[in-house]
Amino acid sequence: MTPYSIESFIEHLRKRVAFTQKELDKMLSGFNLKKVKKKQVVIQPGFTAKCQYYVLEGVFRAYIIDEKGEDHTIQLAIEDWWISDYNSYISQTPATMFVVALEDSVILQIDYETEQQLKTSSHKIETFFRIMAERTAAFRQRRIISNLTQTAEERYNNFIEKYPHIADRVPQYAVASYLGMTTEFLSRIRNKKTKKKK
Repeated sequence: MTPYSIESFIEHLRKRVAFTQKELDKMLSGFNLKKVKKKQVVIQPGFTAKCQYYVLEGVFRAYIIDEKGEDHTIQLAIEDWWISDYNSYISQTPATMFVVALEDSVILQIDYETEQQLKTSSHKIETFFRIMAERTAAFRQRRIISNLTQTAEERYNNFIEKYPHIADRVPQYAVASYLGMTTEFLSRIRNKKTKKKK
């Protein structure tokens, strides 16, 4: 793997599993570094998601387009986060989502076959991917519950509190879509918060 700036990824791995250097080297050998331009699509509907991606630098958005032509943001990802169309990736069936870079970005990608081989070869590597899958499932459940039980304003306030560094880098329409509201409604919430501060 090209030595770009993978220290954050090594730290990410070691935070979750106590890899030996040999195990770490084996894990790293499964990833390829890729530079992605702003607006470049890495996954699109109809094509199987062959890879999942760890973001070294940049911002990504995963979204679907409904029958009315409206898009809905399913996932956002910044540095130290993963992204893919996970249903497509795990089942190796055609994707339903677009995954696009919102900034010039640098990612580490691993393809499905390589991940399976690595998991078979090492219990610790398998443990790492299991932990990440469990964390993703838990996050998705929290998000569903939030969408069902919180008002739009509560969802926005929680988003800003948890991810203040994302809001400034992601277009307002994408944040609104992610939170399940229109851009106009989000603007009203933001204006209301601004007036309260004054």
